[in-house]
Amino acid sequence: MEDLKVKKQEIRNQIKERLDALSKKEIMEKYGLIEEQLFDFANFREAEVTLLYINHPHEVNSKNILKYCSDSTKDIVLPLFRGENNGTRLYKISDIEKDLKPGANNILEPNPDRCKPVPIDDVDIAIIPGIAFDEKGGRLGLGNGRYDRIISKLPATARKVACATEDQMTQLVPMESHDKYVDIIITDKRIIYKI
Repeated sequence: MEDLKVKKQEIRNQIKERLDALSKKEIMEKYGLIEEQLFDFANFREAEVTLLYINHPHEVNSKNILKYCSDSTKDIVLPLFRGENNGTRLYKISDIEKDLKPGANNILEPNPDRCKPVPIDDVDIAIIPGIAFDEKGGRLGLGNGRYDRIISKLPATARKVACATEDQMTQLVPMESHDKYVDIIITDKRIIYKI
């Protein structure tokens, strides 16, 4: 168990080093290619209720994805994470400029005073963040298990899609019993369907 945690942290560090070695221009070009594929992806186009994320460093920047959804007719849903006892709630974002406020680590989060809660069963597609992925849909996040808990509660019909640069792909993400897989990974070069 401890070996697995060490291995996961080693992979996180390797991916962070790879990403940090890219120029801002290179990374923005890669994000642009990912966004093009996502916006053209049938499951994404057809979804009405889209669960998105606000990225942390070393995750694909979600700003343009949020803007695209805001400019279209999609309902944007973002998670609000609270301590273990309070759990996670999903909120509909109507105005990305006004409905978000700084939270932990100065990462934007839904303002529950301005946003309506959304049942997780309403989600049609979930865009899931991560630092590293493998071709089997294995995902490595920040290590707090928040998105593993969300994935486990999503309806079976909701597609779980990750966006990642090819630099974030690794041979094998070590998975524990509580770790959850994504269905599809959209990179700057390809779309990977879970094997």
